[in-house]
Amino acid sequence: MSGQDSIEATGRQSASAEGAGNWQRLRRAFGLGASLLVGAGLVFAAGFGWFASHVSHLATPSDPQKADAIIVLTGGQSRLDAAMELLETGKGDRLLISGVHPSATRRQLQHALGGDKRLFACCVDLDRTALDTIGNAEESAKWVHNHAYSSVILVTNNYHMPRSLLEMGRLLGKAKLEPYPVVNTNLDNGGWLTKPEALRVLFTEYNKYLLALARGVLPLKPTPDGITLAEGAANPAR
Repeated sequence: MSGQDSIEATGRQSASAEGAGNWQRLRRAFGLGASLLVGAGLVFAAGFGWFASHVSHLATPSDPQKADAIIVLTGGQSRLDAAMELLETGKGDRLLISGVHPSATRRQLQHALGGDKRLFACCVDLDRTALDTIGNAEESAKWVHNHAYSSVILVTNNYHMPRSLLEMGRLLGKAKLEPYPVVNTNLDNGGWLTKPEALRVLFTEYNKYLLALARGVLPLKPTPDGITLAEGAANPAR
């Protein structure tokens, strides 16, 4: 073999070895990526299982302790009925209904809820500004601060309670929150696994709960088009 042939053979061997090394590195990278995806999927699934089990075991307190006030987040008649019953039985001195549709009048709302008209007139406040759970927390925090309340009973559905407590807890300062979960469907003993609609609601709420947790780390801001970074993070000071 001539010297030139020897050089060319060596070059081919070197290129072949380099190509094999690149392929091995690529395979390892793909393997690592696949492992991370599988791991993340397992963590996500396990988290959902915990969330669904936790929510399904939340029960409505039979005799909650008295608080300064009551806050109910709109989203169902059963929530409103439960909040009014708490007010009527003296579990709180005043009630805030957060997230009332702007077109709903006080008379319409009182008629829908029934109960004591005088109690509704004197002791029920309406928040028409909040459009979502974050808005509920912001408007509720203003109300609690303005009245200097130190303890509040929070009324919402069981599946909505973890996220509501998370958002409220960030803004209500030292005010103590007493959860009052309203249960429309009994999902004990894994019943949510056999009810497609319940499974859908829980899965949707779980994803919203994860986003709420992420907002505690990243300054995420909900918009009509989805989730975006808040202005302060999108335009950092130079």
